[in-house]
Amino acid sequence: MAKARCGGAAAWAVAVAAAWVLLAAVAAEARSPAGRKVHRHLKRLNKPAVKSIESPDGDIIDCVHISHQPAFDHPLLKNHTIQFKPAYHPEGLYDDAKSSIGSNNAGEKPMLQMWHRNGRCPEGTVPIRRTKKDDLLRASSARRYGRKRHTAPNPLSVDPNMLSEGGHQHAIAYVEGDKYYGAKATINVWEPKIQQANEFSLSQLWILGGSFGEDLNSIEAGWQVSPDLYGDNNTRLFTYWTSDAYQATGCYNILCSGFIQINSEIAMGASIFPISNYAGSQYDISILIWKDPKEGNWWMQFGKEYVLGYWPSFLFSYLADSASMIEWGGEVVNSEPDGTHTSTQMGSGHFPEEGFGKASYFMNIQVVDSSNQLSAPKGVGTFTEQSNCYDVQNGNNGDWGTYFYYGGPGKNSNCP
Repeated sequence: MAKARCGGAAAWAVAVAAAWVLLAAVAAEARSPAGRKVHRHLKRLNKPAVKSIESPDGDIIDCVHISHQPAFDHPLLKNHTIQFKPAYHPEGLYDDAKSSIGSNNAGEKPMLQMWHRNGRCPEGTVPIRRTKKDDLLRASSARRYGRKRHTAPNPLSVDPNMLSEGGHQHAIAYVEGDKYYGAKATINVWEPKIQQANEFSLSQLWILGGSFGEDLNSIEAGWQVSPDLYGDNNTRLFTYWTSDAYQATGCYNILCSGFIQINSEIAMGASIFPISNYAGSQYDISILIWKDPKEGNWWMQFGKEYVLGYWPSFLFSYLADSASMIEWGGEVVNSEPDGTHTSTQMGSGHFPEEGFGKASYFMNIQVVDSSNQLSAPKGVGTFTEQSNCYDVQNGNNGDWGTYFYYGGPGKNSNCP
């Protein structure tokens, strides 16, 4: 018996010593230059919260006072007076009710984001998805966290090298050749499978200004699945902006200063719920981005009632005036080497010809003109780098207006 007690004491001593070693390692890491850098970055991103809500998906949503949000870290926004609503909404908003696809009962408000199950943010605050240490550690560097590494699809000039090498693949509809002051679309929501954590799949609209050189301006919004950015495979609402072709300016959601949120109900980067089922219920979201003709800021609206906030016009050069191209559609990252293709899905993971309930769609795509009127786009083109991997097919009818189906499985017998 004495022997057993001695062995137990020894084991306990070893466990205590291991715990001390672990604590010492954690403390040393926190004191290291890299650890201090991560800590400072987290402190800068995560503002003090009035209230915090734990979402069923593991996110923590911090309700931050509207005047303390990250936007106001921008030097040009230090004395900014928040614009709580746009001076003008676009005229001619399409009646989404007649083309609503969701299987919700009439009058029932659908669940929009997963965190809503556990609470809401009070008026005067904005919901911000808390950035965790692991989020930063997944990024190539703290500085690059929340930033894209590529440009928007350029359907007017395809680089043939991109077709055989790992890169970004698209299936889009677009308009160009005029001045555009916004765009709208209704997009059905899926949860595409991602092959590798450093790949993503998204469906969005792009508001583009300037050339596709180093001065490209872009405002983007839609849904995405990005394990690298969020640490899971959930489908999430997102936005992005850049004024220098994704080099040094801009970021996803509100992971840098710029976008000013005014809405207390919708969190950028939070999970969307519910999502569409193959051959089952279909759920969609509508996104509208437009330039307020009075103040000049670019506003975003989610659904019928949620005006989320705005990008101040001074963030941009070309978009300070207007956009020169609008794009709608899907994008994936193909990180496979040597000309092979990823099996990361775009949209539903099925080709457009499968149609409603099986393929992904954008319906009622519209543009905002110089008179602040929403109208059907003219001269819509389509573009995809490899139609045997991801494809796009457009059309027009009375209920859906101008629409297109898009997407695909990626790697298949015709797309090795």
